[in-house]
Amino acid sequence: MIHVHLFPCLSDNYGFLVHDTDSHETVAIDTPDGKAYLLEAAMKGWKITQIWNTHWHPDHAGGNSLIQEETGCTITGPAELEGRFPVDRVIADGDTVKLGDVEARVFDVSGHTNGHIAFHLPSAELAFVGDAVFALGCGRMFEGEPRQFWESLSRIKALPPQTLLYCAHEYTASNAKFALHADPENVALKAYADEIAAKRARDEPTVPTRLDRELATNPFLRADDPELMERWGGSEPYETFAALRAAKDNF
Repeated sequence: MIHVHLFPCLSDNYGFLVHDTDSHETVAIDTPDGKAYLLEAAMKGWKITQIWNTHWHPDHAGGNSLIQEETGCTITGPAELEGRFPVDRVIADGDTVKLGDVEARVFDVSGHTNGHIAFHLPSAELAFVGDAVFALGCGRMFEGEPRQFWESLSRIKALPPQTLLYCAHEYTASNAKFALHADPENVALKAYADEIAAKRARDEPTVPTRLDRELATNPFLRADDPELMERWGGSEPYETFAALRAAKDNF
């Protein structure tokens, strides 16, 4: 059995520690703040034995060195980490990693960065998606292209609908405002936005989010919906996605 410990760090990041009760291993999913991760692990009585990085940005890999120095853990991540942050094992789409006997499938979700990966743990029905997708949003397209990013989101869309998506930032309230602008007639979205506002008023996290809810409400995952394609233009879903992403960048 695994347990996921979520905690806020930096200005709007979430940290994740995943603990396997059988092997007593603990993996840090990304490392935005090494000191915070070490403190949270100590409070839980867990020792970090691995780091799994989703992409190279400093608010996702900046704590690698400190945590490895303190724990001797093994660092696993995409090739784009090399030359930027410590990494012991380079992985890519189709590879697998393990926490004890719990297996995670690695898949490509590039677009935010060109080497961005995600980790899907089928037995636990959850995925760590970094900055590829957020509750009601997706990452900025810093390095990728619209078709590439849409194909990445399509891989996330293909996961089992009950999958919990652990995204790395608390952006949901802002994302909800744009989503309502992008898709104003979506009744499910309106209800979701009200729930988000209530959660944030109580200072509660909106992460994780269930994939089936995002499929019904997240405009970036719905760029293949005929109504959104008509509203935002594009003869192919990736073109509609590009229009939505550009609009969000300037919203």
